[in-house]
Amino acid sequence: MLDPRSKLGIYDHLHIYYEQPSYLYESSLRFLSLLAKHFDEYISYLYEASNNIIPRDTSVCYFDCTNYYFEIETSDEDYVDEVTGEVFYMLRKYGISKQHQPNPLVQMGLFIDAQGIPLSMCINPGNKNEQLCATSTEEKMIESFKDKKLIYCADAGLGSYDIRKFNSFGSRAFIVTQSIKKLSKPLQEAVFNDCDYKLLSSDIPKTLKEMKEFDKKDEANLHLYNDILYKVIPADKVVDLGLFEEYTTSTGKTKTRKAKGKMKQYIIITFSRKAMEYQRHIRNNQIERAERLIKNNKIEDLRKNQNDPKRFIKKMKNGNEEYCIDKEMIKKEEMFDGFYAIATNLDAENEAKRIIEINSQRYKIEDCFRVLKTNFKARPVNHQKDDRIIARFMTCYTALLIQRIMEVKLNQDGRHFTTGEIIENLKNMNVVNNHDLYYQATYTSSKICDALNETFGLELDKEYYQPKELNKKIKKISN
Repeated sequence: MLDPRSKLGIYDHLHIYYEQPSYLYESSLRFLSLLAKHFDEYISYLYEASNNIIPRDTSVCYFDCTNYYFEIETSDEDYVDEVTGEVFYMLRKYGISKQHQPNPLVQMGLFIDAQGIPLSMCINPGNKNEQLCATSTEEKMIESFKDKKLIYCADAGLGSYDIRKFNSFGSRAFIVTQSIKKLSKPLQEAVFNDCDYKLLSSDIPKTLKEMKEFDKKDEANLHLYNDILYKVIPADKVVDLGLFEEYTTSTGKTKTRKAKGKMKQYIIITFSRKAMEYQRHIRNNQIERAERLIKNNKIEDLRKNQNDPKRFIKKMKNGNEEYCIDKEMIKKEEMFDGFYAIATNLDAENEAKRIIEINSQRYKIEDCFRVLKTNFKARPVNHQKDDRIIARFMTCYTALLIQRIMEVKLNQDGRHFTTGEIIENLKNMNVVNNHDLYYQATYTSSKICDALNETFGLELDKEYYQPKELNKKIKKISN
């Protein structure tokens, strides 16, 4: 957590640690393989142990996936057992990289609780559909919850029909973002129908027209600029219950068919003037880039990716290789500016504000991935064997768990520090051995140091320490 290194890097720097640990380098390799064999037990143990340190708030469970790249040029081939025919899927595979890395990847799925503390994770091949790991990981995770209610919260990419269906039974519920462009035509018409919208802050009725046209430079309208409109649209879906029912045909014969049921669901639509202007600002810059491409004749193809300026360029219908700006495309995109949709099976008509607030906290899981990749240097991955790849991410997960617990406990005491500030301060808390007589601190008092000492009872606020003092602290931690 404080000084991420490779296995060999740690082995070569054992002398810098107070306890002076001693082990064979090969033992660290064997340990990784052993740790990976007990993946589920280890993750479950961490949940139980952390719950004793700080009560875990599992009322909302946020889920997301990311990937990590390997600095290799070929992916691993799957292994087929010649006797049983069983296929063993290897981890390092080419897939869609969120950072556009042209290297083999491994996929991580992560659950965090309402406080942003990790709950569970999964490691999968880099080419696997990330939607497939959500429910299987959730099933394992909820075994530790002892029938607690939970709300599954994720973005649209992890809010498929099967995931929503799974979280519509038992004590589970879901809140997932919803693409407005993928809604049915009747639901889209309801989105743009300028009625039933209310201000989130006060529930005062307000129209889309009013929100789009008020003078934002007038100080009296500042509250409107910072507010959003919302409305709730019922959107129940027919689901397969996994059961069969008997029915009688028109000829009097009795047959069986799959039983269908209704999955209760609401779509919460929000509109923000601030978001609308931001999206239009981004689009105008892209249109300017598209115009420059036409002017400089630098159009090689018209691939229309989501954020590619060339999506606003179309070929003119005159038989020549001439291009122009596609104004119809611009107009079509502008329709959706400022709008946002959330799908849920909770009582949205009475709990819309709470649902919107829960969804707004999804940034916490993105921040977890940022910490893993930036502060803990989780990428690139330099392991080859699958079990050691899994064990590597188990250690990264453990570091993230410890870091988040520290941050939450500090926040509960009214002390707010960034991840970087906490790590940097802990890295600087070193002591120097003076002739085996005493140890001298190389750090001085600071706000973070004082906060850590007070919140966690470290008692590391002196300049000099006797060896028996530090040995006692180490023994206390070990027990």
